[in-house]
Amino acid sequence: MDSTLHLVIIEDNDDLRDAMLDALSQNNIHVVALDSAEAFTESPDLPQLDIAIIDLNLPGEDGLALTRRLRATHPNLGIILATARSTLGDKTDGYAAGADLYLTKPIALDELRAAIYALQRRLTAGQAMSHVPKFDPRRMLITRPDGAVIQLNARETALLMAFVRAPHHRLETWQIAEVLYPTEDFSKSALELHITRTRKKIASLADEDSTIKAIRNYGYQLCIELHIH
Repeated sequence: MDSTLHLVIIEDNDDLRDAMLDALSQNNIHVVALDSAEAFTESPDLPQLDIAIIDLNLPGEDGLALTRRLRATHPNLGIILATARSTLGDKTDGYAAGADLYLTKPIALDELRAAIYALQRRLTAGQAMSHVPKFDPRRMLITRPDGAVIQLNARETALLMAFVRAPHHRLETWQIAEVLYPTEDFSKSALELHITRTRKKIASLADEDSTIKAIRNYGYQLCIELHIH
């Protein structure tokens, strides 16, 4: 797996662009430096980008317009605006256009490097989480990573919620009984039937037999990750 961080700097000031290029070109960081939005558009051979550092006062298409365009076409791209524009209105416009960070010049290169690494950590965490199904107990549904929805009933929702909250996602049989039958008697066969039905309901999240596993002389364990939404 490629661990290289791919950056593009779009800055029309030659001295500043060269200084940023020198400061950020390190092990595991690949940097391309360009002087305009048009140069970026005309560079089809650029690698898969992780973060773009954009000046607002660019010749031709300005940085704000470029930010809007990139946010629409590259929703997972990290965008840092680096500009001399420092009013509250400028910052508001920058974030509204889709920037993740708005840094006001002059920017210490150490601060810029720290901002890049902080944004990288946030983006990496977000990308990892995007592959985890989202569990919405209030609406009683699970949204799969591909966008498909699994509708649950009240008991299935309560059971999965209990699993998610339990240490190591494990519940003893008596704990499951309290979740499923808080005010009524239960039989072991009825409990097993509910487990089986819940397995079938969430089977598309993994191999059916791997979603909820029985633990001999103990109870059951949820073996998939769910993000409570």
